[in-house]
Amino acid sequence: MSSIPSLCSPMSALARLVGDTPVTWIGEPFAPPWQGFWAKLEGVNPGGLKDRAALHIVERARDRGELAPGAMLVESTSGTFGLGLALAGTVYGHPVTVVTDPGMEAMVHRLLASYGARIDIVEQPHPEGGWQRARLDRVAQLLDLHAGSYCPQQYDNPDNVAAYAGLARELEHQLGRIDVLVCSVGTGGHSAGVAAALRQHNARLRLVGVDATGSAIFGQPARPRLMRGLGSSIHPRNVAHGAFDEVHWVAPHEAVWACRTLAATHYTTGGWSVGAVTVVASWLARTHPPGTRIAAVFPDGPARYYTTVYDDTYCTRHDLLGRPPAEDPDEIKYPTEAEATGWTRMEMR
Repeated sequence: MSSIPSLCSPMSALARLVGDTPVTWIGEPFAPPWQGFWAKLEGVNPGGLKDRAALHIVERARDRGELAPGAMLVESTSGTFGLGLALAGTVYGHPVTVVTDPGMEAMVHRLLASYGARIDIVEQPHPEGGWQRARLDRVAQLLDLHAGSYCPQQYDNPDNVAAYAGLARELEHQLGRIDVLVCSVGTGGHSAGVAAALRQHNARLRLVGVDATGSAIFGQPARPRLMRGLGSSIHPRNVAHGAFDEVHWVAPHEAVWACRTLAATHYTTGGWSVGAVTVVASWLARTHPPGTRIAAVFPDGPARYYTTVYDDTYCTRHDLLGRPPAEDPDEIKYPTEAEATGWTRMEMR
């Protein structure tokens, strides 16, 4: 990154911890012998997948003169981008304020505070846009209160998309040809950025999006959601709708089953997005011809989910245990045909 302080400085060394993440093979019991998919383990980054976007957005804003030295960074987040922004604030010397809601896990809250970020919690969801809209409204208030502060606008900033070209290059180096790319969809940044870069060398790449039930991104009605990190009650402009070949909606109990099964069989796991992506990528591995090379992005690791995905009391309270996904998803032709309450697939083109 061109504007990181000195190449031999401690802050430059910290930034270089981001990227060059490994891939691992996910096979049985998710797919028959000799079939499966490759998982890109973004949880190896200090804060997860969105470290890449936070560093890149801040760097580019500084390069353009939009972000002055020492100015405050203010952003809405459910957690992962906040961790990345705290890292970027440390690297570039900016105070960070993250706006979140009561659903943020205690571990993430405490980590952000330990990293020096200020946490601003909204108390009520927006009547139409839910917690996400309430957080964005609070961000606007804080930007007005603090002259010179800067919002990365992860939902709409094209720098969020451009940040993932490096991830695409890593996948090409690690796997060579990729036929199918599977990504969770929240802000839309990594699905758009990785697919666009990979399609420069393989125009026939299929992009499969994984959304949460209750998310409005692909035209379903917005509902309260347990899962964080994927899905949205608003419509982020970074979602490249025309780039997707198909989209799947996955429910929380299906993601929990996948996360726990991954842990028990592969010593690899993560949070809601990882579970949902695994449900879809493993089905693609089972239904595509042998030899199809499928890559899936695992955005984070399991640590922040010890009070949700990996907590039996929490999962029992929300009826999430012992409910594996069906062998195949339900199918709809357009988003208003039926509301997805469990694993559902829709072809986009």
